[in-house]
Amino acid sequence: MAVARETDLYPPVKAWLEALGYQVKAEIGAADVVAVCGDDMVVVELKRAFSLALLLQGVDRQRLTDLVYLGLPEPARGTGGKAFSANLGLCRRLGLGVICVGTRGGVRVVADPTPYRPRPDAKRRAAMLGEFARRAGDPNTGGTRGRIETAYRQDARACAAYLLAGPARGRDIVAATGVTRATRIMADNHYGWFARLRPGVYDLTDAGRAAMAPGAPSESP
Repeated sequence: MAVARETDLYPPVKAWLEALGYQVKAEIGAADVVAVCGDDMVVVELKRAFSLALLLQGVDRQRLTDLVYLGLPEPARGTGGKAFSANLGLCRRLGLGVICVGTRGGVRVVADPTPYRPRPDAKRRAAMLGEFARRAGDPNTGGTRGRIETAYRQDARACAAYLLAGPARGRDIVAATGVTRATRIMADNHYGWFARLRPGVYDLTDAGRAAMAPGAPSESP
């Protein structure tokens, strides 16, 4: 069964709901599909693809019932998978269910309409709090695209500023600047500012001196 129109989705969805014991009718009020079984009411909005309009319809139907599904054609294998997954994640956050109708008329429940409870990401939270604590002052403007001054770059600048006076040992830079990861930063040389003269001793490259020159851009790439 090729899904050419939204109406092609209705027969399989109706059959699926009736198999679950619901009485099903189309185009009740603003809803595409309404199914009733006792005190339970299911609303399904049918569309050929995800869209903002569909999501808004689904959220609006939640004023009528907690059991709201969005009905869509089964996505073709290997096409739009990333976009479908992103939209599915948004539906879960909104508490909307998602069902997919296959080319042979089968219905697959992808997500049920349950309250969204995000899984805490302790690693990302710790990284964000660490960056917040390490960053000196507030050097960026909210909404900036592409370029920001990170705590890492601030630490690299502190190391480079110390080396303006000449080569130095990593441990001396740590002691003078308080940048505990100074040696690691200079060894990684992410910005091309540092040159390793011998084990534990570093100097500035021409790029490093240029970065420390008055008026040099402060943003990170």
